[in-house]
Amino acid sequence: MFTGLVEDVGTVARADRRSDALVLAIRPARIPVGELAIGESVCHDGACLTVTDVARDTFSVLAGKETLDRTTLGALRIGKKVNLERSLRVGDRLGGHWVTGHIDGTGELAARRDGGANLVLTVKTPAHLLRHIVEKGSIAIAGVSLTVNAVDAETFSVAIIPHTREMTTLGELAVGDRINLETDILAKHLEKLVAK
Repeated sequence: MFTGLVEDVGTVARADRRSDALVLAIRPARIPVGELAIGESVCHDGACLTVTDVARDTFSVLAGKETLDRTTLGALRIGKKVNLERSLRVGDRLGGHWVTGHIDGTGELAARRDGGANLVLTVKTPAHLLRHIVEKGSIAIAGVSLTVNAVDAETFSVAIIPHTREMTTLGELAVGDRINLETDILAKHLEKLVAK
């Protein structure tokens, strides 16, 4: 379980295809590699992956077929930046929202505009995901917990404050970029319960 409060932006140091999987070596900027343990969960642009190796200045993870099919991780190359968050510990503050690290699908950045102090991002979203997104609800974009400002028939919008723009990869997004989306887990459970 995660909060969507990104701890670090890491750099892909290696990206090796292995059959239908991808092995990534990530070089974090602020997370001490020596504090990571094999078997630990780390969120990568919103996708929970298990640490499989720890080296001097990198750690490795493996993204399997299901992860590659549902996320943007298959497009990662050496030098690309990724948002990182270690899993929540019992007793930690929950400053964002409940983020599972299980990506529901991807959206496409449809627009970005300067909103004064904030950067406003509009994301074109598949209908099966959009039904779980509500105004003033929570959404995780590339692992970042955000509040939804507006929703229409095909898109939703969020405002990125300067701190989030500086501390995550969201400020670097360009129109047309694909991004990982995780909708609110409470909305998904409620839909299933009500449907019965």
